[in-house]
Amino acid sequence: MELTLDTDKMIARKADGIGWVIFNNPARRNAVSLEMWQGVQQIMADYAADDAVRVAVLAGAGDRAFVSGADISEFEEKRNSAEAEEAYRAVSLGAQRALAAFDKPLMAMIQGYCVGGGVAVALSADIRIAGDDAQFAIPAARLGLGYNFPGIRTLSQLVGPAMAKEIFFTARRYSAAEAYDMGLVNRVVPVAELEDTVREYAGMIAANAPLTIRAAKAAVREVLKDPAERDIDAVEAMVKACFDSDDYAEGRRAFMEKRKPQFTGR
Repeated sequence: MELTLDTDKMIARKADGIGWVIFNNPARRNAVSLEMWQGVQQIMADYAADDAVRVAVLAGAGDRAFVSGADISEFEEKRNSAEAEEAYRAVSLGAQRALAAFDKPLMAMIQGYCVGGGVAVALSADIRIAGDDAQFAIPAARLGLGYNFPGIRTLSQLVGPAMAKEIFFTARRYSAAEAYDMGLVNRVVPVAELEDTVREYAGMIAANAPLTIRAAKAAVREVLKDPAERDIDAVEAMVKACFDSDDYAEGRRAFMEKRKPQFTGR
């Protein structure tokens, strides 16, 4: 099933418990325009509300790029003043918040260029799987751009402060192997096997108990917060809900009956 969106530069496709979020601007290496950020919000709202979607996957159209940053071609028209920049930033931040707030598993399938804002998009995912042709860079220092605190914090938590500084200070390009070594991606596979690997992982996630996965994602999110800001009670309530759920009963029955469980998220 494919969603009808307000832009043709985003594709949203749902099948087998997987919701695909495809950046569809291959002529510009999937550089993200304002209408694409708006599309991201529309897609994530739909996937969050659809119980049939168990996991979402971020991907880029074509074989050259995941996301290569912002679409600079529209800067002259849509980011040509402080007021215009504020309006643009509100939309892009809204999309990034929608990705960050998504309480189901979110994966990134990274092929080719993953640059600037593309890295920010990838960092919103829980699991990042890259093809061996992937290349990563944050060239802000070559453009004179400021980078917001949440983005730097997320990168620093993932790769460590020293590597985050190197990435920003040098603005150089990193290979898929280097990205794996620093912890930026979970796995690197031959590009010919990338989609099959991502589908396999997404399928495993979709078949597992949704309430258990959401509780685990929520717990990890709290771990990354400052201790004073953590909502441990909310996580404990989610854990309790797992034990009170129909899925827990189904999991026990399936184990005893030596069959694959059929979880409903209830």
